[in-house]
Formats: sequence, C-alpha cells, structure tokens
Amino acid sequence: MAAPGFDRDVPDGVETPADFPTKVSDIVREVWEQAGRVQQPEEYLPLILPRLAGAVGADFCALAVAEEGRWEAIGQTGLPRSLPVELLGTALDQEQPQSDGCQWNVIPLAARETPSAALAVHFGQAPPGWAMVFLMHVGPAFYDAWKRVCRVHQNVQRVHRLQTLLEIAARWNQTQELETLLVQIAEAATRLMECDRASIFLWDRATHSLVGRPALGMPGGELRIPDDRGVVGQVLRTGQSLRADAQHHPEWIDRQVDSTTGYRTRSVLAAPLRSRTGEVFGVFEVLNKRQGRFTAEDEAGLEELAAQAAVALENVRDRQQLISAHRRLAEAAREGTELLGQSPAIQAIRASIQRIADTDLPVLILGENGSGKEVVARAIHFHSRRRDKPFIAVNCAAIPDTLAESELFGHEKGAFTDAHQSRPGKFELAAEGALFLDEIGDLSLSIQAKLLRVLEEKVIVRVGGSRPISTAARVIAATNQDLAEMVRRRQFREDLFYRLNVVSLVLPPLRDRPGDIMLLAEHFLREFCRRARRPAPRFSAEARARLESHSWPGNVRELRNLMERLAYLGPSDVIEGSDLSFILAPNPRDALAVETNLPLAEATARFQAAYIRRSIQRAGGNITQAAEQLGLHRSNLYRKMRQLGMADQPNLES
Repeated sequence: MAAPGFDRDVPDGVETPADFPTKVSDIVREVWEQAGRVQQPEEYLPLILPRLAGAVGADFCALAVAEEGRWEAIGQTGLPRSLPVELLGTALDQEQPQSDGCQWNVIPLAARETPSAALAVHFGQAPPGWAMVFLMHVGPAFYDAWKRVCRVHQNVQRVHRLQTLLEIAARWNQTQELETLLVQIAEAATRLMECDRASIFLWDRATHSLVGRPALGMPGGELRIPDDRGVVGQVLRTGQSLRADAQHHPEWIDRQVDSTTGYRTRSVLAAPLRSRTGEVFGVFEVLNKRQGRFTAEDEAGLEELAAQAAVALENVRDRQQLISAHRRLAEAAREGTELLGQSPAIQAIRASIQRIADTDLPVLILGENGSGKEVVARAIHFHSRRRDKPFIAVNCAAIPDTLAESELFGHEKGAFTDAHQSRPGKFELAAEGALFLDEIGDLSLSIQAKLLRVLEEKVIVRVGGSRPISTAARVIAATNQDLAEMVRRRQFREDLFYRLNVVSLVLPPLRDRPGDIMLLAEHFLREFCRRARRPAPRFSAEARARLESHSWPGNVRELRNLMERLAYLGPSDVIEGSDLSFILAPNPRDALAVETNLPLAEATARFQAAYIRRSIQRAGGNITQAAEQLGLHRSNLYRKMRQLGMADQPNLES
C-alpha cells in the first residue's frame, strides 16, 4: 500500500530502502504540520528544507523561483551554491525531473505558473538512486504546503492592510489641508509597504511635469521632473503599475533624480492615481523596500492605497477649490458692501463698523427707507471673522405673523397643516454667520418674546419640536421706526429693545449729506453702464445742480434706481438737466416747501428748521460757517436751533 504523499509509482529497477514509504509519509506529515504552525513564509522554509536535504543526504537544498527569466533562491539550506540555471530551465520546459548525472537533481514544482518554481538539490557525492523518486513524491506536497503558508500570510496581511487602510482613509477624510494630507499619505505608505520613502506626484499638465511631494532634502519639499521620465513617467503614460530594481528593468530608475537628491534608489514601485472618472492625474511612488524587493503583493497593496489616496486628494482639492471660490465671493461681496461717501456722518459710521465688526455684539441700525441699512449690515458681516459664514437677510415686515416663528426657528414635520417635512429656520441657516432682521419693529410681541430668549440663551427650538438647537448666529437688526417711541406705546418689548440696542448706528438720509450725492451717482452710473456694456456718460453742470438740490425722499435707493434708468435709457454722452425732468421734481426748491394747511407760526418754524439744516449741510457741517452764511453769531444759531426743537441735531464740526 502506497504511503500518503505518493502520487507516482516507483520506477522499475530503482531500489528503495525498506522504510521508504514511512520516510515519505513522515516528511509529508511534517511538511503539513509545520505549515499549520507558522505564520510567515520566511519561517517555514528554514524548518523544511533542512529536513528534505537530510532525508536524501544532500549538502544543499533550495526552493528556486523564476520571474521574467531570472532564477532566485528564496530559501536554501547547506553550503551556498549557484543555481544550475540550464538544468532548471530544462526541467520546466519538459515538465520532468532532471539530473546532471552527478550531483544535481531538479524537481519542477510549478512549470506553467507565474512565478515558476522548482526544487534544486545538490549532493556532495553521487546521490542514491531512490533520492530522485523521494524528491518527486515529497516535492509537490512541500510546494503545496508552502503555497498554503503564503496564501494564509497574504490573507492575514491583506486583512491587516485593509483594516489599516480604513483607519487611514478615515483620518485622511478629516484632513482639509493638501500639504498635511500628502505627508500623511507618504507616512502611511512607508509603514505599509515597509520602505524608506514615498511621494505623491501630481501631474501639472500646463508645464508637462510631475510635481512630487513630500520630497525630502529638496527646497520647499517639492520635486519637479518631466512627465515622461523614469518609472513615474511611464506609469503616467500607460496607466499601469510598475516595479523596477537592479534585476528588473534597472533602466527605468531615473539616476538624474538620484544625483539631484543625493539619494540612491535600489528599488521602486509606482501606481497610478485615478480620478472618479478614471483619468490618471498623478502617480504614487514608494522607494527602497527595506528587505528584498517589491513583490506582486506589494504592488496590489500600493494600488489599494493609491485608490484611497486618490479619493482623499480629490476631496481635499474639491474642498479647497470650494473654500477658495467662497473666499473670492466673500471678498467680492465685501468690496460690494463698501459704504460710499465722504460726509462726516458716513465716515463716523465706517469707523464704527471697523470697531464692532469683529465683536459678537448685536447691532441695531436705524434709518429711513432706502438709506442703506442692509449695506451697513453686510459691511459689518464681511469685515468680521465671520465673512466666510452665511449672511441671511430676513424682511420681518414681509412675514405673516402666523409663519414668523416657523420662518425664524424652523419646524418639524407635522407641526402644522402644511408642514410636510422638517425645515430649518433662518437661525439654523445662518449657522455661525449673521442673521439680518430688517424692519424688526413689525414683529409681533409674541415673536419678540421668543427672539429675546434666543438672544439670551443662544438656543432655538423648532416649531413642533422639543430638541434644543444651539445657534451662534450674530443678530443685526434694522428699522425705520422709532423703537423708543414704540416701547413707550407698548408696541415693542422694552427688554428686547435694550438687548438689541447694545450698539446702534443711525444712518443719515441722503438729503442730509448732499456732498455724497454726486459721488454715489457717478459710482452707480458706472456700474450700471458696465452691465449695459456702454460707456458711462458724464453729467452737465445743470444736471449736477439738479441732483444735488433734489430732496431724495427715497434716499440712496431712489438715486440708485435713477442711475439704473439713465444707464439703459439715458443719452450716450452727456446727461443734461432736461434728461432728469421726467424723473425729479420740476422745482428743486420744493425740498424746503411746507404743508399749506398749517398755522402760520408752525409753518414758519418748520421752514426755518429746514433752511438752517440745509445751510449746515452746504457748509459741510461747519456750524461757524453756516452761522456766517445766515447772518447770525454761532451762539445765536445754537439758541435758535434749540427754540426750533433741533436739540437732537448731531454734533457737527466747528
């Protein structure tokens, strides 16, 4: 009865020892037992090869592997010897054991596999006749057991590599800076691939170069090479992973880079980086395997790592592009919110904006309709650290009382009849940015109470919900109403008024800063003419006088709308006073007119107040100069202003 491990009959004429079947069985059993004990292929071969050599009396035994026509002993025992390359090639070609008739026996183990493998055994003297038969019986079992050890090791390594990749990918996806991510990827690759260095080469199409980072020892940590050079260049062209070392394609190693960096490359492995659409946008390269050279298993591992790295790199690049675009938009928005004007009042407001922009204080902006309250609110936001966060504007006068709470604080699904799904409110949308509440005086008292609680506690609760939601939004409120008077009439909550009125800015109407009228008019006209793709016309002296003398009841908004109309419908070269007659009041002195149904004393007082105010404006706020123009002494002018109820006139320069 044949012993376990026999897969061939003993040839006729070959004498075997009496215990031959037992020896074969014992070796085969040991081969498989050891395969179940060890975890590393490097541990297995030193245990089995000496047993095979000892069983047949050989002084050298090796597992020889051939890849791309080159033979290498990956495991050996006994005196060091050179492999019988020709005999190994013949054994593989004929798929039959070979002997040189003297000292070498070669048993083919994997003739048609990649890599090919054979068992090479050397004897110090002529081997016994049964030695070849013994090796033919034991060799295949040994090779199968060794492959099993390799597969188990590969599977363990793959599981470990995938677990590590998951951990690495999780960290990578939390990284927002490209340079930091590149360093993390390189560090992970050197650890997983057990190599000295790693670099990510990103393709710069415009300059036909590959930019490698991080690059140790290079200025700025960056290495730039032509995109057709070396292994990375070939990987970029072919889209296929490549390996190179002293034995396999040494010509692919770019020695010019070595001379530049002062680093000696012994082995290199590179894999392509592919975008979501499959396009190659870079190369992942690792250098100098610490033990041996890079294997097919390493190649598969680097490809998996490259796939994760490509996703992380694209995510960071997309995120940075979005951030960059958002910053550009924020900067453009900031430029668009510049408060134009040279009047003392506007200069004071600009200075106040600079002081309060980076605080978290609530701001109350007061002024007539069209005076630019939202422009000031945006200027505060875009000059602050919150400029990259949302700016949400809400017109409180346009929200029905029944929907105000849902609009501001959000609602849960089913909270009321039309609440078909949950929706965040304006406070949530503003997040860490700014919430501009325009016409806040139109909010109902019940909503005012809830708004006060949010301002105090920084927490909102959606309509129909119970979960508190933190909010860090800065509140900027505005109104054209007299909130202090509304508080006295109990139409506005006093506690909310004082909470909002921590910082207040009062915007002067346009009629109170006539020196800014032409500056604003020319700015708006240029902007609208640019949009209309036409050159901006100039104003005649008559048109300038007409604009400066108009009372502008609609303030800056009225002026802006007028310039928009002129940009599209006005003359192409010069705007004359007659071009404004169909828009502005025909009599520029109407600004000083008073109602005709008033008692004479009251009408006289109103006219005098308006006339004094106009004189002060024309004097640029200089009280002394205005008094001289009116034929009064400065102290008499102040006394007259108090008599006319102009005590709230802002302090102006003397």
